[in-house]
Amino acid sequence: MKRLIASLLMFGALGLSGVTLAEEPMPVAEAVEAVEAVVEEAAPMAAEAAPEEAPAAEPVPDKGDTAWMMLSTLLVVLMIVPGLALFYGGLVRAKNMLSVLSQVFAIFCMISILWVIYGYSLAFGDGGGLNWMIGDLSKMFLAGITPDSTAATFTDGVVIPELSFVAFQLTFAAITTALIVGGFAERIKFSALLVFSALWFTFSYLPMAHMVWATGGFLFEKGDLDFAGGTVVHINAGIAALVGALVIGKRVGYGRDPMPPHNLPMTMIGASLLWVGWFGFNAGSNLEATGGAALALLNTIVATAGAGLAWMFAEWLLKGKPSMLGVTSGAIAGLVAVTPAAGLIGPMGAILLGGIAGVVCLWGVTSLKKSLGYDESLDVFGIHGIGGIIGAIGTGILVSPALGGVGVDDYSMGGQVMTQTLGVLVAVFWSGVVSFILFKLVDMTMGLRVPEEQEREGLDTATHGERAYNN
Repeated sequence: MKRLIASLLMFGALGLSGVTLAEEPMPVAEAVEAVEAVVEEAAPMAAEAAPEEAPAAEPVPDKGDTAWMMLSTLLVVLMIVPGLALFYGGLVRAKNMLSVLSQVFAIFCMISILWVIYGYSLAFGDGGGLNWMIGDLSKMFLAGITPDSTAATFTDGVVIPELSFVAFQLTFAAITTALIVGGFAERIKFSALLVFSALWFTFSYLPMAHMVWATGGFLFEKGDLDFAGGTVVHINAGIAALVGALVIGKRVGYGRDPMPPHNLPMTMIGASLLWVGWFGFNAGSNLEATGGAALALLNTIVATAGAGLAWMFAEWLLKGKPSMLGVTSGAIAGLVAVTPAAGLIGPMGAILLGGIAGVVCLWGVTSLKKSLGYDESLDVFGIHGIGGIIGAIGTGILVSPALGGVGVDDYSMGGQVMTQTLGVLVAVFWSGVVSFILFKLVDMTMGLRVPEEQEREGLDTATHGERAYNN
């Protein structure tokens, strides 16, 4: 080929110089060698003149994924205010309703600010030598994060705007901290609660989030599976609520005076809003609008339904009547249990997991609570703590492809269950120790509990100077 090109060039040169074929031509071999020499001399110059290869284009966020993450964030906000606030508000006595609404609303506001100041950076930054436990402050005040910044999803090469990830994870931090309120409702100082919440967010939530969800985190590297927050959210908050109930003590008149929920329709509305918002919580944790999100969404429906029915029928069998509070409490237990497993197990496994959680959590808020004698006002531990433990360990079993799960690399049921159990133990220990220290610290410095006369009066008027109902 090279000689053919040289020959063509030679003949072209002859034609351009006016030499006809009738004249005596240069020997072909010499002509070819001459042209080859010219081509070789020109090659370096041609290479220098050739444009360099363009760098690979940066991944561009998909508009569908971005829209899904923004919608999921709004759904989780709906879970907190008004969902969680109304659910808790209906369960307390009328004289304390506004206090619970205020506590949940104020915590959401406060954690939102703390998250963008330092929370996001500590949860998802690279902590260097402490990266197994906590991140760093390189993104404090969201430094370096712009509308063009991106965050990776679970699919190679697929990204979403980092600001959407920041906002989504903000809602997780806020609802986890707000959940704790139910453990000691109707008797804690508002100021003490805010101080405790800020400290607990810093020293319990952020390290747990980093250990489970950040690259280099202790449980992340161990292979712990927590799709949407079984350990980070529910066990973490459930243990803190139990510790708070034990440290603060029982409500005045507990076990002697009747303390029924004052507005069950409001509780049902709150539970329904929680269920709707939980689709953002679970399906949004897929970070993409794909089949994984659809699986998490379906599992969030069927696990919740299974748990609600299981609690209702068990209560019907034991007490002779199915209560509305029972079926809604069961639904929350199912939502909690499926959270760590949502995008990892099949729908049949989700129904099974929800059914188990419904029955076991019913036992937790009745028999276990009564036998141990603690006053955990709104059963945060009984539902979120116990339900989170069931879900975390159950994920290790039901993720098996043989049981309809999606499977993981190098999966073995025994090994994965051990890893999940390690995650549970770390969450229980971390939250328990940190919560105990912080409750004691706040109690020694400013006092945790309102005076007895204010507790009898009700926190709505004693703390906030308002009444939920004026008639």
